[in-house]
Amino acid sequence: MKPANPVLSGLGTTIFEVMSRLAESHEAVNLGQGFPDDPGPDDVRRRAAELTVDGWNQYPSMLGTPELRRAVADHAKRFYGIEADWSSEVMVTSGATEALAASILGLTEPGDEVVLLQPLYDAYAPMVRRAGAVPRFVPLRPPEWRWDPAELAAAFGPRTKAVVLNDPLNPAGKVVDTDELAELAALVIEHDTYVICDEVYEHLTFDGRRHVPLMTLPGMRERTVKIGSAGKTFSLTGWKVGYLVAAPEIHRAVARAHQFLTYTTPPNLQDAVAYGLAKDDGYFTSLASSLQRSRDRLADGLRGLGLDVLDTAGTYFLAVDVSELDPDGDDAAFCKRLTTEAGVAAIPFSAFYETDHVRHVVRFCFCKQDATLDEALERLERYLS
Repeated sequence: MKPANPVLSGLGTTIFEVMSRLAESHEAVNLGQGFPDDPGPDDVRRRAAELTVDGWNQYPSMLGTPELRRAVADHAKRFYGIEADWSSEVMVTSGATEALAASILGLTEPGDEVVLLQPLYDAYAPMVRRAGAVPRFVPLRPPEWRWDPAELAAAFGPRTKAVVLNDPLNPAGKVVDTDELAELAALVIEHDTYVICDEVYEHLTFDGRRHVPLMTLPGMRERTVKIGSAGKTFSLTGWKVGYLVAAPEIHRAVARAHQFLTYTTPPNLQDAVAYGLAKDDGYFTSLASSLQRSRDRLADGLRGLGLDVLDTAGTYFLAVDVSELDPDGDDAAFCKRLTTEAGVAAIPFSAFYETDHVRHVVRFCFCKQDATLDEALERLERYLS
C-alpha cells in the first residue's frame, strides 16, 4: 500500500481523547476536556429547536446566514468598537477550529513560516504543516506566561507569513496585556504579516480584566482575522458554530478555503446563535462572573490541599504546578496516575508544547457544576492524604 499523508497519519490520538477515554474507563471526574456540564441558555436552545421544526433546513449561504453575519458584525461593534461590513467581512464556520484551518490554508503557502506561541491548542501546528508552512515556536513560561521579547523577535524573518495568537490563552488562562499586544503588533507591521486571532474565550475574563482584540490596535485592522465561538460564549460546545471578522481581501482568501472544507453550518444553529449574540449585557457579565466563582471554588480547594495554583485571568482552565508531587517531571504519567488512582482527570501541559516543554504543570477545567468540582476535590483530598 502507498503511504498515507505523513503530516496527519503520523499524529497520535489527541491528548483530550486519550484522557477522556481513560477517565471514562476508571469512572473518574473528568476535569480534563474543556466542556461545561451546564446545558447552556434555555432560550437559545429552544430557539434552535423551534427553527428545526419551523425554519429553513436546506443549504444556507456558504458564508453563513445573513442573520448571524449581521449579529457578528453588531457584536464586534458593540463590545469592541470594530466596524465590520457583514456582507464582505464576516463569515460563519463549523466551529472555531474550522475557522482556524480555513485561515491557515487560505493565507499561507508551502515554505511560509507561521509564528506559534507555546503552550498552544494542539491543532495549530498540524494545520500549519498540512498547509505546507513551517511553524516557528516561541515559548511562554510559568508563572506569568509572558514571551521573551528577544525570542519573539527572533521567530520573525523574511519568510514569516502569519502569527497565531490565542487570547485569552488556553491552557494557561492568560489574558494578553496591552503592552504585549503593542509589541506583537509592531513586529507584525515590521515584517508585513497576517495575524490569526483565536479569541474563543473573549467573554470569559475575570477580576475586572477586559479582553482587547489585537484587531483594535493601530495598523491591525487590515491584517487580522478575529475568530469567535458560540460554543464558548453560550456553553454549547457541541454545536460547533464559529465565526470570523476580517478585511475584505483576507475574507475572500479564507472563504475560498472554507468552501472546500465544511462549506456551511446548520441554519437552525446559526440563527439561534444570532439570537443569543443579541442578548443584553447582563448575560455576558453573568457568564464571566459565574465562571469566576467556579474558578475560585476549585482554586481555593486545590490550594487548601497544598497545591500551587497559578493565576488564571480567563478561559475555562486552572494551571497547577505539581513539581512537589511529581519529582520525576513526567506530567503525562502523573495525569494518568491521577486518573486511575485518584479518580480525577487532568491534562499535562507538555501536550501543549512541541519544543521547550513545560513538564511540571497540569491543567484542570473548572467550567463544571459545584457538585462536580466538590467531588473532584474530595477524591484528591483522599488521594493526597
